[in-house]
Amino acid sequence: MKVEKKVISNLNKCYAISSLDYQGKKCFLVAAEKNDPCYLFSEDGEQLETVWTEPGGVMTMTPVPGQDGQFLATHEFYSPNNSANARIVIATPKGKDNWEIRTLAKVPFVHRFGILNRGGVNYILACALKTGHEYKNDWRYYGACFGAVLPKDLSDYNDSNLLKMSLVAEGMLKNHGYCKVSYGGHDAALVGCEQGTFIVSPPAVLGSAWEVTKLCAIPSSDSVLCDFDGDGKPELGCISPFHGNSLVIYHLDEHNNYVPQWKLPGPEKDTEMIHATWACELLGKPTWIIGWRKGTKDTIAITWDAEVGDYKVDYIDKNTGCANAMHFVNSKGQDVIVATNREIDEVALYTITE
Repeated sequence: MKVEKKVISNLNKCYAISSLDYQGKKCFLVAAEKNDPCYLFSEDGEQLETVWTEPGGVMTMTPVPGQDGQFLATHEFYSPNNSANARIVIATPKGKDNWEIRTLAKVPFVHRFGILNRGGVNYILACALKTGHEYKNDWRYYGACFGAVLPKDLSDYNDSNLLKMSLVAEGMLKNHGYCKVSYGGHDAALVGCEQGTFIVSPPAVLGSAWEVTKLCAIPSSDSVLCDFDGDGKPELGCISPFHGNSLVIYHLDEHNNYVPQWKLPGPEKDTEMIHATWACELLGKPTWIIGWRKGTKDTIAITWDAEVGDYKVDYIDKNTGCANAMHFVNSKGQDVIVATNREIDEVALYTITE
C-alpha cells in the first residue's frame, strides 16, 4: 500500500466529515468540534466555501437524500460535559458562502445520527450520549436513541416548528457508536454503548415499531460489520470500552455467536482513545480504517490476508491523532481517505495506491 498525503486545511479541533454531492460535483464537508467553522471542499481537497463560522460542536453531518447540497448536522455538542443544548440543524445552500441554517430537532447530548431508508421511507435516527447532566462526568443518565420519519420537504422546520422524535431505545450508557449498515436487505444502524452492540432497524411498515437486536454484550465505543475474511458472514469489529484502547474483531461461530478472531497487537497504552473508524472497500479489499487520539496517535488500515490466514495492518499516518476518517473513490477512480487529525488541527487527504 502506497500513501500520498496532502494537507488541505489547518482547522482548530477538526472533527466531523461527510461526503456531499453539490452542483453536479462530488464534494465533502469538514467541521470542527469546538466553536469553529465548517468548510466545503472539492474531491481533490480545494476549499470551496465556508458553510458557517460558528457555533461548531459538530459530531455528525449527513446529506439529505435527493437534495442538491442540503445536509443535516449536529450543533453545540462540545463535550460529554457541555452538550445539553445540542441539536440537529438543516444546512441549505443559497449562494457562495451563503448557507441557511435552521434547527430540525432539539436532542440534548445528540452525538451521532443518520438517515436510514426502509420500504422507500427515509427515517432519522439520533443517538444521545446521555439524557441528563448535573455535574462534571455525570453518567447517571443513560443514553438513548430517538427516531422519526424524515419529511421529504424540510423547508418549514425551525426553532418554532421542530421535528418530533420518539424514543426508540433507552438504557444505553455512554451511547457513542453509530455506523450505517445494510442488514436484512435494508438500512440499519449499528449502535455501540456500554451494554454492547445493537442493530437498530427502522419500522418494517410505516407506523410500526422500530426493531432493536443485541449482537454482542461487549462494551463498545464504536463497532462495524464487515465480511473481512470473505466467508460470507460479517465480522463484528469493536473498539472497547468507551473511548477505549482495545480493538477486537469477532467472528460468527457455528452457533451464530460472535467469538474473538483477532486483536490489534501491541501495548494498549500505545492505542489510547481509539476513535476514527470507517469500514469500506479499499484497493479492492474489505478494510477497516482506524485512528487513535492518544498514545502513538496513528492511523491504520486493517485487512484480511488470505495467504497467511490472518489480519494485516498497514499504516496510513503516524502521530496525528485522527478523530474521524472517511473513504471515497474520486472521479479518477482513485481510493481517497480524508482524515480529521484533531490532535494537530490538520485536515489531510490521502491518495491510496497499490
